[in-house]
Amino acid sequence: MIGDFSEDQIIDIVDTLESMYNRRTFYDMDPYRVLIRTILSQRTRDENTDQASDKLFSVYPTMVDVANAPVDKIAELVHCAGFYNVKAKRIKEVSKILIDEYDGVVPDTVNELMKLPGVGRKTANCVMVFGFDKEAIPVDVHVHRISNRLGLVHTQTPEETEEVLCEIVPMDYWIPINDLMVQFGQTICRPISPKHDMCPFVGVCEFYNSSD
Repeated sequence: MIGDFSEDQIIDIVDTLESMYNRRTFYDMDPYRVLIRTILSQRTRDENTDQASDKLFSVYPTMVDVANAPVDKIAELVHCAGFYNVKAKRIKEVSKILIDEYDGVVPDTVNELMKLPGVGRKTANCVMVFGFDKEAIPVDVHVHRISNRLGLVHTQTPEETEEVLCEIVPMDYWIPINDLMVQFGQTICRPISPKHDMCPFVGVCEFYNSSD
């Protein structure tokens, strides 16, 4: 499951990505807004997620506002994120649970976050990183694809990829790795027609070298 990269090579990869992209922040590290944004992001494009989040919070800016909002109004606001009826019900439910059971405070551990409906490991890890600036590695389709293409891991599922990355990546690099790989996956290491001519990793990339 683990590739043949040394720790120094892994650090070089992350450092190279950091030289290519600026680390993004989402809602100034507000854990609640990061949580809701990540729920909205499930099975949808980033631009649609951003649009849906902006619309929702422009009308209902606080957790209490969202918890008290009509589900159909929430669904209308997040329509562009897809699966809007399901997501609207989930967002309202999560908001009410946070108020009723957590005194309006988003929990800051993966295990507690995963007790919330619709919150899996990726969502919980996103809240840890982007909401609390705590060490975690959220593994989405980009991180899973890029890690396997490079040969950092040889895994079948995002959960396996997270486990291996946490083993081989120094903890100091956990926080930025998701955002950097997502940007790299959106611009260069795309799912279809990756831009090999722009990739700085072709010399070590298993996917590229196996296709020669």
